[in-house]
Amino acid sequence: MEIRKAIKTDIDPLMALFEEARQTIAALGIDQWQNGYPNPVVTSEDIGLERAHIVEQNGTICGTFVTVDNGEPTYDVIVDGHWLSGDGNKNYLALHRVAVAVAMRGKGVSDMMVDYAVKKAREGGFTSLRIDTHKGNVVMRRMLEHHGFTPCGTIFLASGAPRVAYERLV
Repeated sequence: MEIRKAIKTDIDPLMALFEEARQTIAALGIDQWQNGYPNPVVTSEDIGLERAHIVEQNGTICGTFVTVDNGEPTYDVIVDGHWLSGDGNKNYLALHRVAVAVAMRGKGVSDMMVDYAVKKAREGGFTSLRIDTHKGNVVMRRMLEHHGFTPCGTIFLASGAPRVAYERLV
């Protein structure tokens, strides 16, 4: 397996991957990603900004994630806790739109993604990685905690929806 930047021709396979993720999340009985997000417009923007990454094996997309290094406005306010690196710290790398193909779950894809993000954060001089997920997304929460992320409190999306905020110091 290898990690590469996503390109425009990856949009359709990424939509299929996101649909698999939506089905997994729906089976948990939660509404995260059930409104057609992530969609081709968001994915195209991520690709254009060169922040979308693909984990690939023999030409097949096994997983995807986005790194955002210019801050995440929804992380400016955290309630019921505190960021490990400090609530006012803006020197972090945020992870978004993480998905692993059903057929590849448990085969090290998330390990590769987190290792890559940690390396990118260290190389960029960031103090931490931050990510959020729905409270009921136990699959993602288990993966994050397995990879050294600590639940820090609650953030709110622009829509007002609450999300559990995680951070890992690098």
